[in-house]
Amino acid sequence: MTEIEVKIRIPAVAVLAGKLVGLGATLVKPRASEENTLYDFPSGALRRRREALRVRVVGKKCFLTFKGQPQRSRRFKIREEQETEVRSAGALRKILKSLGLRPSVRYHKFRTVYRLGRAKICLDELSIGHFMEMEGKRSDIVKWAKALGYGSDAFIKSDYIELLAGGTAGAD
Repeated sequence: MTEIEVKIRIPAVAVLAGKLVGLGATLVKPRASEENTLYDFPSGALRRRREALRVRVVGKKCFLTFKGQPQRSRRFKIREEQETEVRSAGALRKILKSLGLRPSVRYHKFRTVYRLGRAKICLDELSIGHFMEMEGKRSDIVKWAKALGYGSDAFIKSDYIELLAGGTAGAD
């Protein structure tokens, strides 16, 4: 599936949550802790190709996600994404290790998920600040960002790994 998304730095999760509810958003997943680990080969082949293999643990659930190379876009991050739930995080880690993959980056966040029309909106809390991640059609992202008080100049295409490493925090 092709994922289209942007991130927007927000001052506080509670303020945006109130605005979302005011616009008619539905809470899909309440605030939950997420442990995210990216895996790569010792050569860094996935990072060099701008691809990612992520293991995400949320409570007792575990998800394996592959993200392909970002497509060219001025305002949006567009990339292939394939995700599946995995029964055992421990077994998955052993399989990845057996394939020669190693943990390359780990980060933690709290995430609350809403649905607003056809758009998925996540409110994320990380050590580097709070962000709203909007996924859906380009037109829906622009419409709902505007309704929440944000223009396309606030759009961030960087992923959390780049932001945590001190990469660009603005639109690129």
